[in-house]
Amino acid sequence: MNDTTLYGLAEQVGTVLRERGERLATAESCTGGGIAQAVTDVPGSSDWFECGLVTYSNGAKQRLLGVPEAVLDRSGAVSEETVCAMAAGALRQTEATLAVAVSGIAGPAGGTPGKPVGTVWLAWLSRDGAVRKTAKLSLDGDRLQVRRLAVEAALRGILDAVGG
Repeated sequence: MNDTTLYGLAEQVGTVLRERGERLATAESCTGGGIAQAVTDVPGSSDWFECGLVTYSNGAKQRLLGVPEAVLDRSGAVSEETVCAMAAGALRQTEATLAVAVSGIAGPAGGTPGKPVGTVWLAWLSRDGAVRKTAKLSLDGDRLQVRRLAVEAALRGILDAVGG
């Protein structure tokens, strides 16, 4: 990504997770693996990064993360309920101790009056239940900017969640 802000945040995430003996998993939709890329840009990330799951389609969210079809039907892919299920699924499927999940509408199309382009939901969840946090963002910008801002928010949220 060649983004010094994201690199600095990912470095901080790594320092905190390494000190705590934690491992991170990502469950990504609209960011397309951007969070995983940001953290793996940091040398030594294999010490604290477990894996990244890019589940762009609803079918992939169901198959790989166990997001219930009823959740997707009721709330849609871009919702608090869905990102919570994605984060829980990432923890079930991996040996990570902390998961971050993201789903959103990066645009330029796909928005609705209730969920306009730039709507992004994030969830952070720890295996022990100590971290359970969600955020809804309304981001401005083009597709690349929305995705980049979502990655930044995910990294900042990890630091906030684990006290880094």
